[in-house]
Amino acid sequence: MQATTLALVGATGGAGTTRTAVELAAMGARDGDDVAVVDAAFTTQGLSEYVAGRIDPDLTALLTDDPDAPLSAAAYPVAGTGDGSRRDGREEGNAPTLPGRVDAVPARAPFERVARAKTAEAARKLEQRIDEAATTYDAVVVDAAPAGSNEAVAAATSADRAAAVRPATAHGGDATQRLRGRIADVGGSLDATLAVERPGAGGADGDGGTGDEERTGSGVVRVPATDPEVRAAPTAAAGDDAYARAIATAYETAFDASLDVEFPEKGLIDRIRS
Repeated sequence: MQATTLALVGATGGAGTTRTAVELAAMGARDGDDVAVVDAAFTTQGLSEYVAGRIDPDLTALLTDDPDAPLSAAAYPVAGTGDGSRRDGREEGNAPTLPGRVDAVPARAPFERVARAKTAEAARKLEQRIDEAATTYDAVVVDAAPAGSNEAVAAATSADRAAAVRPATAHGGDATQRLRGRIADVGGSLDATLAVERPGAGGADGDGGTGDEERTGSGVVRVPATDPEVRAAPTAAAGDDAYARAIATAYETAFDASLDVEFPEKGLIDRIRS
């Protein structure tokens, strides 16, 4: 079975790339796929926050100290996806039971090992680890920082498809254009853009969420704001609100795939409100 790999590349820092990666993976698992989220943002290490319990070894260890270890050694269930655990170590009784599973392959390392994992040689090993994930999982989402590091470039150029994650602001639109140029410089391209709204912004954010890409309609999906707390994720695992529906659309657009996830039809009042 051939997996599809997707690199989610942040157009700016704090765009919501890690959270979006986890939500996309949960939507894939909701559709019955086994999905891995691979961390290629070694500096921030945000993916580790979505894992309950100790992380040892992490992905950077597999790229440096333990190159012969299988990828599964650094794969951990994402909390809140039916693994029975919470981030405080207690049983999570309200976690949805998903047809598929969601695993994170996080970076959680001291500075010295992170530095070694950011070399060009380690980036080549990261490409191999992404390929390894594709042989084990139905889909792979790679969480990458803006394309300014070896690991981010490796993710953006080795995955089957790449999508930018940006704030739904004028600044986010400009940042995406710069990112597109950077990725083109290293021989890659962007297949889609996910414009993520900020909580409390009311969908305006300076340009009304209408950047150049929205005006051209070129593979842009607008993702409404959601609870930013890590413990609230993944909303898409069981939700049927506007956020979950947008994540489903984002998954289909980013992966160029079709989901069989069904959402209940909106009632008249809901249609009027929307």
